[in-house]
Amino acid sequence: MNVVDVLIVGGGPIGLACGIEAKRLGLTARLIEKGALVNSLIGYPTGMEFFSTPELLEIGGHPLPTARYKPVREEVIDYYIAVARTEDLDIRLNEHVLRIDGEAGSFSVSTSQGKHNARAVVVATGFFDQPNLLDVPGGDLPKVIHYYKEPFTYSGQHVAVIGAKNSATKAALDCHRHGAFVTLIHRGAEIGQTVKYWIRPDLQNRIEEGSIQAYFNTTVVQINPNSIELATPKGPVSIANDWVLAMTGYQPNFSFLKSIGIELEGADRVPSHDPESMESNRTGLYLAGTVCGGKNTSRWFIENGRIHAARISAHIAGQPLPDIEPIGQP
Repeated sequence: MNVVDVLIVGGGPIGLACGIEAKRLGLTARLIEKGALVNSLIGYPTGMEFFSTPELLEIGGHPLPTARYKPVREEVIDYYIAVARTEDLDIRLNEHVLRIDGEAGSFSVSTSQGKHNARAVVVATGFFDQPNLLDVPGGDLPKVIHYYKEPFTYSGQHVAVIGAKNSATKAALDCHRHGAFVTLIHRGAEIGQTVKYWIRPDLQNRIEEGSIQAYFNTTVVQINPNSIELATPKGPVSIANDWVLAMTGYQPNFSFLKSIGIELEGADRVPSHDPESMESNRTGLYLAGTVCGGKNTSRWFIENGRIHAARISAHIAGQPLPDIEPIGQP
């Protein structure tokens, strides 16, 4: 198989941006994606509205068409598919990366479909495929769901939603409005302050009127086929339950990162990398997007992760790094 200048692991928005920037600097690039194109976005809830305005989600200078102030999931997926087609990117879908051998200038990347040779490798694998599991008895029961899509499955049933950030609050309201008996369970004292401004008061009102039950400063102790056991400030509580929507967040695939020689630093297990060039501790292997934040998955997102693509491509091409300030970097 021919040698490419850059092999990109991950076909999400940042992986696509890396491919576009590489091509524009005259580099040959290939993307390897273990699922569908922008696979993580496909896993988002149906009709989900993005926080960001269209221009902050754009890559490669391609406008994101929408009639809304903030686009929804389906528009954004269509946009990235159209960009990938317009840019004629070399993308291999449904192909898992298994190993990355070799060194800078001569990498051999083994996948479920064969081998690819590349001079440099970019890992842009995000974090959405690895949910934070509930480490309690019954946490692995089939009724425990970590990816919320739509409410219809839960109508007329007892649903416990664990968490109180955006995904959890949206799921709680959706399920309630489609006939589910919803209980919100959160280890914190209140609904998250970063919850979208039009969702937070809505949920607060539903809790105050009693149509959604809520337990704060509460943890799940055990999950049973027809109930769950809680530790609340007032003592143990058992509630009827048919489904658990565990909106407890996600994390990068740390096992994969370690297997390819990436060092993980600190309590947040941040993958070691140069913040300017995005090159990891393994020379010639770069990191891009959310994966760079380790457990701190809110540090990098599409808006500010796009700059990684330009920095990485310039470094590989031996050109000066672009002097661009990433949006929203803490």
